[in-house]
Amino acid sequence: MASAGVEEACREIRGACGHPRRLGLLLAPRSPAERQQIRAAYRASFGEDLAVALQGSIVAGGGQDELRKLLYLWALEPAERDAVVAREAVEGGVTVPGYRALVEVFTRRKQDQLFFTKQAYLARFRRNLDQDMVTEPSHPYQRLLVALAASRKSHHDELSHHIAKCDARRLHDTKNGGGAGSVVDEAVILEMFSKRSIPQLRLAFCSYKHIYGHDYTKAITTQKYAMRSD
Repeated sequence: MASAGVEEACREIRGACGHPRRLGLLLAPRSPAERQQIRAAYRASFGEDLAVALQGSIVAGGGQDELRKLLYLWALEPAERDAVVAREAVEGGVTVPGYRALVEVFTRRKQDQLFFTKQAYLARFRRNLDQDMVTEPSHPYQRLLVALAASRKSHHDELSHHIAKCDARRLHDTKNGGGAGSVVDEAVILEMFSKRSIPQLRLAFCSYKHIYGHDYTKAITTQKYAMRSD
């Protein structure tokens, strides 16, 4: 964006801060890079962080306005946004949506992005994200997240089709019996998730589908497998 356009956008946004719908119309067409450009110019022009101003509007609105929350998240850098989402998930206790949000952060981000997310989490909340996940009450999602956090040591390994096929067979063999009410050996799943990079895990699931003709997730959801953690 040209300098004049950024300055004009800042003035319009400042005038719309109390009007979420109008503010949404101003921010929605902007790319993430343009929003950060506007945020920097807003701070330079008005001596205030746009994200902080939007966060204040959430508090003023009682925290119930989803549009205000969305606008606030839009104003954050990607690492900051992931840190806020992760913190809300951790503070929310043992909830499936919260853990799914954390799994999304750990599986959809590259290692350098995840590093900056953890740094942003530490800077913003003065807490360690990995430790916060471990100290939560034990839950299958929590144990999976801890395994994913440990897997970062393997993210520089080269992809192996041989390992993927072996892992696919191990996944298949963990389903004792194969009928409804069967048990999945959680220890095998967690070991695999802690020792494989995300790309390697994706390759294993692709191999599973190629070998057995269906997705692994479909196999364990349609047949209602339980998890054995002992």
